[in-house]
Amino acid sequence: MHFKDFKFSQNLLKLIEKEGYKSVYPIQEKVIPAIMDKRDILGIAKTGSGKTAGFVLPIISNFRKQNPEAKDRNIQILVLVPTRELAIQISDVFHLFKNGSREEIIIKSVYGGVSINPQMKAMHGVDILVATPGRLLDLVQSNALSLSKVKILVLDEADKMLNLGFAEEMNKILSLLPTNRQNLLFSATLSKNIDSISKIFLSDPLVIKINEENEDNTQNIKQYGYFVNEEKKGSLLRYLIKEKNMQRVLIFTSSIYQTNNVTNKLNKNGIQAIAFHSKKSQNARINALKKFKEGEIQALVTTNLLSRGIDIEKLPYVINYELPRSPKDYIHRIGRTGRAESTGEAISLVSPSELAHFKVILKKMNLWVDMIDSDSINLKGY
Repeated sequence: MHFKDFKFSQNLLKLIEKEGYKSVYPIQEKVIPAIMDKRDILGIAKTGSGKTAGFVLPIISNFRKQNPEAKDRNIQILVLVPTRELAIQISDVFHLFKNGSREEIIIKSVYGGVSINPQMKAMHGVDILVATPGRLLDLVQSNALSLSKVKILVLDEADKMLNLGFAEEMNKILSLLPTNRQNLLFSATLSKNIDSISKIFLSDPLVIKINEENEDNTQNIKQYGYFVNEEKKGSLLRYLIKEKNMQRVLIFTSSIYQTNNVTNKLNKNGIQAIAFHSKKSQNARINALKKFKEGEIQALVTTNLLSRGIDIEKLPYVINYELPRSPKDYIHRIGRTGRAESTGEAISLVSPSELAHFKVILKKMNLWVDMIDSDSINLKGY
């Protein structure tokens, strides 16, 4: 199937072609016509499956201003997400395609961690708002915007939002929305939480389930690991980056301290790296992610903060400098590579103290990986 098979304008089709979107992914094939027909959607699909474009494109295509002359604070399209990084990412996709609409669209993203005053001032005339729940409620309480005329509500990464305890905030937001609206809920898994919230605000939804919850989605990822003593991990990491000429690698650690430590040692050894974690300012995190995506730095070192919800196009390498706590976190981490039909490599550095935990992760996820003994590698000078 091709994008020209949908009822998109020629302008939107030209933008789709310009951005290099070629084949239609399964989630897009099913949700785009349903959204254009104004159906409620419950979409279950893994991250990296193309679901963001799956709702952005039909929303842009269908968009009509309620009152073209009015420049008020009534939002027409509301997209709720759990993290500021995801809010920025989705907003960027809307901006890519907004000129494909027949009308001029004003798009903004709002999130915590930055001053609220500029966001309050920017709400005048906004048509599409991508927001995290807490900051959205702050803006509503400050009378910076109104949700009374929202026509479409999108809830993305719904499983993660509920797991992070957004239920109370979600209930407050839902109470502010008009009853008559289109609802689009997307989740990586179909859990009891998702099922219960879908009953609250989805009207006769079309349920689209692309992947089974426990399906192995790592077929495009070459997974392997190295047995290595803890004191040699840094040397092995630098060896791998240089030996494999990794121009872009995402490195996961278990703590903010270790993230900073690994980053500093990479830079001292001539490998351009930036740390990304919750103690960094929002602007610092935005700039770090931007530089990494654009290839200005080789390595982005992070905690689990970037294990879900962020799409880094054609990321070739992911390295677990330290293992995650749970099997699902392992899958989400390595799932940053091998996305949207591209291939990638996921490497785990496993110390003797981590070996038992690594075996548990592999057993629970029904995975098997090749392991290499690093004792045979000459790490002198790294």
